[in-house]
Amino acid sequence: MKGKYFISISNSKVKYEFSIKRNITVIQGDSATGKTTLVDMIREFEQNGADSGINLSSKKKCRVLEGNSWEENLSLMNDSIIFIDEGNRFVESADFAKAVKNSGNYYVIVTREGLDNLPYSIEEIYGIHISGKYADLKQVYHEFYRIYGNNNFNDCRIEKIITEDSNSGFDFFNAVCGGKIICESANGKSNIFKKLLQAKNEAVLAIADGAAFGSQMNLVGELLNKRENLFLFAPESFEWLILQSDILNDNEVKKILENPENYIESKDYFSWEQYFTKLLMEKTSNTFLNYSKKKINPNYLTENVKRKILTSDALKIIWESMTGKNRN
Repeated sequence: MKGKYFISISNSKVKYEFSIKRNITVIQGDSATGKTTLVDMIREFEQNGADSGINLSSKKKCRVLEGNSWEENLSLMNDSIIFIDEGNRFVESADFAKAVKNSGNYYVIVTREGLDNLPYSIEEIYGIHISGKYADLKQVYHEFYRIYGNNNFNDCRIEKIITEDSNSGFDFFNAVCGGKIICESANGKSNIFKKLLQAKNEAVLAIADGAAFGSQMNLVGELLNKRENLFLFAPESFEWLILQSDILNDNEVKKILENPENYIESKDYFSWEQYFTKLLMEKTSNTFLNYSKKKINPNYLTENVKRKILTSDALKIIWESMTGKNRN
């Protein structure tokens, strides 16, 4: 399943309208914000159709998954948008993660907890915004979370960078730091919080793959809101940064990046970062920029290539902070 889907569901009391575009969407928020009402309406329409008094518009079938028989029921669902209300603890299990990975469905999961086994994007975490009788999904986090949310970032010179991985992404940023700025690897997304927590007074920037960092945002987001010297840069992935910098000058890549959801089949890619890695490897195969995720190709560290990546829109604000340019 791939693509972006608009869903509209309403009864005489409330109307929900929203779009989803990835295999995993998370809805969070406090009680009485309409999360369970949404799932209840989906369930009632699934069971009783128009007789329920509910109007549902969606190009894909909407289903509700719940209870102890979830695995058996899920095996009968395909090419559907599946809603799961909070309280269904199976969403935290490795078995559920395996089932999601191998299915051709999209999942909308209501939960207040981080789901460590699922690689969901920080861009696909929503709360429900209600205005009168109308409700829609309101994005909780943004791709450049905290960098653009903090008005003081441009006045702050970064003193340490922490990268999520220890492979090509770390190699690149470590080379960029050149010993002038400390660069460390967290050796995995689950260690980012601990690394940030250990920071004292220095300005620290964590760089993570936003496409799969959603489960960490409850802890990390709360910490960032408390500490003015901590920042998070969470683009889709390091490979996405390279692709969007246009060093490949490839028209097909440009078209894909405009609407990735139209190209990324959920059954083949657990998260978008996997797709961007494969795309970059395919596009650079047998070229001087041949990409390896394990270790950076030295050609990415040449001055022209490195500068083009760093001064692209996604990284420009970080580059300026590291070099001290355009500071007030």
